[in-house]
Amino acid sequence: MGRGEDDDRQANRAVTGRTRVRLRHFSRSLPMSLLRAREAVMQHFRASLRHHNLTEQQWRVLRALTTVEAIETTELAYATFLLPPSLSRIVRDLEERGLVARRSAETDLRRALVSISQEGMRVIETVSPESELIYGRIADAFGSERLALLQDLLRELEICLTDLPGGADAAGSEAGAPAPGSRRE
Repeated sequence: MGRGEDDDRQANRAVTGRTRVRLRHFSRSLPMSLLRAREAVMQHFRASLRHHNLTEQQWRVLRALTTVEAIETTELAYATFLLPPSLSRIVRDLEERGLVARRSAETDLRRALVSISQEGMRVIETVSPESELIYGRIADAFGSERLALLQDLLRELEICLTDLPGGADAAGSEAGAPAPGSRRE
């Protein structure tokens, strides 16, 4: 260790009372890499969604609803990585537009079930071809095989991390991470 680093460490210890932890460069942190990749992908979809008067979150909810007949709102929040209060607002907005239907569960009237409506399916059928075209351009640019490998690796990472201490059940978890094998967009 060089003399300058030792002086910096001693000065930091004098100010904070502890040794400074060395972190990897911010741009090389896994969360930031994943966020940058997500933004790079989503920037290609946003104009299409805006054209159809949909937010990313609304589209995510509609897409998730195409995979089930009906789903409880808590499960929908979990499947779409949305906080329950945000999902409530999104479902309310989609319901006002006639894109989803909400009803009480037969077994427990306090629980709400959400399903996609006929009009919601029409929106899906309208937006999906554009979405698939964009997805195809991304696959062409990155490579279909590499994209499939990336998705497999991300899924393996997700499964691997669910067994680590401090995972989805840790305090501060937002909507919670879906369990392995759960539905994804």
